[in-house]
Amino acid sequence: MIRRRKTCQIRVGNVKIGGDASISIQSMAKTDTRDVIKTVAQIKELENAGCQIVRVAVKDIDAAKAIAGIKSRIDIPLVADIHFDYRLALIAIQSGADKIRINPGNMTKKQEIEAVVQAAKSQHIPIRIGLNSGSVIKHHGKSVSDAMVVSALHYIRLFEKLRFNDIIISLKASSVPETVEAYRRIAKKCNYPLHLGITAAGLPEDGKIKSAVAFGALLLEGIGDTVRVSLTGDPISEIEAAKKILGAIGLGSFGPEIISCPTCGRCQVDLVKITEELKAKINAISKTHKALRPLKIAVMGCEVNGPGEAKDVDIALAAGKHSGMLFRKGKPIKKVAEKDFIKVLLEEIKKI
Repeated sequence: MIRRRKTCQIRVGNVKIGGDASISIQSMAKTDTRDVIKTVAQIKELENAGCQIVRVAVKDIDAAKAIAGIKSRIDIPLVADIHFDYRLALIAIQSGADKIRINPGNMTKKQEIEAVVQAAKSQHIPIRIGLNSGSVIKHHGKSVSDAMVVSALHYIRLFEKLRFNDIIISLKASSVPETVEAYRRIAKKCNYPLHLGITAAGLPEDGKIKSAVAFGALLLEGIGDTVRVSLTGDPISEIEAAKKILGAIGLGSFGPEIISCPTCGRCQVDLVKITEELKAKINAISKTHKALRPLKIAVMGCEVNGPGEAKDVDIALAAGKHSGMLFRKGKPIKKVAEKDFIKVLLEEIKKI
């Protein structure tokens, strides 16, 4: 059992982060924030995919003001991503943002930081102190992870002097080891919730692997309270990847999970095709009729591991030559012809 790191709890809109709250999933709209219609449309897609908190880029005054129109049309908390100009944070707060992200790497003037903190305090919204390796102020003789931790602690002390504690912290590098080291270090130095992420993780194939390795290492140690898988591409894939990572660690259930063997010379059916078709049909059902119940489904290519896997899952099918044995909750139910594998499995999924 994973023992979560003890943190204070903050609220972003109606979503709790830290404390005993479950790990929340975040993403970022990749539209021009000034285009309210396109931004709302993408956020709605993210909502439907399971995104719980969404962030938008605020690069100018028009984008900051657009937050009001976006927020009134969506159902999940909206975060304003601010860089360089503190005045954009003030306008975003006035426009109804549920949280502000500011970057110590490019917002360094004490009076400007204090102005943002006081504005957030007056509206009772949190601030994410969001460090990343590309913009962090490097300190002489320190590694990137050291520099991020030092910068974060400097900001935290400033916030605390202003009696502001609605803080979330992120320390993202493009390097997995540097990111993991930074989060491990900051976790020992404060009790604020941590937002996990890898910055500039790359295209989906690479970014998913980097995120899975970093998140897995940290979450299994109990470190991390909310996650964003950053990928170059469709933001929906970020939500799908986050769900799979959390599900694999045992920190969330997001519909049926298919367990399948890698196949070998004993396999006498086209297990790859069967598994891919089953997954596609389950995904199609989930998109049309909302997510199916969390279930474990084992599709095994022979009798070696099939019966054993069947004991620990909801539904299992152990294939033989042109047929297979169907199991429900570990008990054998009936023999099924290969041509009926998908149909029978889907029928069983709907029964449970």
